Amino acid sequence: MKKIGLIGGLSWVSTADYYRRLNEMMQERMGGVTSPRIALESINRQAYVDAVIDRKDEDAACAIILDAARSVERAGADFIMICCNDVHRFVPRIAPEIAIPFLHIAEETARAIVEKGLKSVALLGVRKTMEEPFYPDILGRHGIATIVPDEAGKTFVHDSIYGELVRDIFRPETKARYIELIADLTARGSQGAILACTEIPMLIGAEDVATPVFSTTEIHCHAGIDMALAA
Repeated sequence: MKKIGLIGGLSWVSTADYYRRLNEMMQERMGGVTSPRIALESINRQAYVDAVIDRKDEDAACAIILDAARSVERAGADFIMICCNDVHRFVPRIAPEIAIPFLHIAEETARAIVEKGLKSVALLGVRKTMEEPFYPDILGRHGIATIVPDEAGKTFVHDSIYGELVRDIFRPETKARYIELIADLTARGSQGAILACTEIPMLIGAEDVATPVFSTTEIHCHAGIDMALAA
């Protein structure tokens, strides 16, 4: 069994969910009380937020993630999973500095969408996920068009993540607004919705909306177990 290197802390809420789902999936796959081998580096979210939000210093934020990647590499990890969508924008910069591969959340999500035969999807996450090109570029290579919310929708999604979800606050009124937003994006042509923040699937699921939704946490964890068990 390969050792998974998890970079967590962004936030602790979704990192805990990653740990739970990886263990549940491994036990379902292998039986008994089989657990995955995991090296977890949980970074200080406040230091990351200070860099990327307050100082708008992408280099400093990237350095925090690079340090975490080196930490799990030293701990014997065979590959790296980042428990956060928007941090994957740093992977092209970090990967050349690390000897072990990254399991990219957007690549795995794109494959899951292709399997469903969808050609256009809504993208919901923090601003950098919705506005930077790393997700649309990867989706585009798989023949998938990306639709993002309007400015008011982006503000709502971003603020709800930073103000509530990463603080382990899940309000029914916030869930209702997400349901409305996904319906609006469906009316604009999206055939499904990527829950591209690892906390969003803890608020809303497939049973809540008519359109298909893609939990990046669930997709990423399934791929992680596959990779851990691959020959």
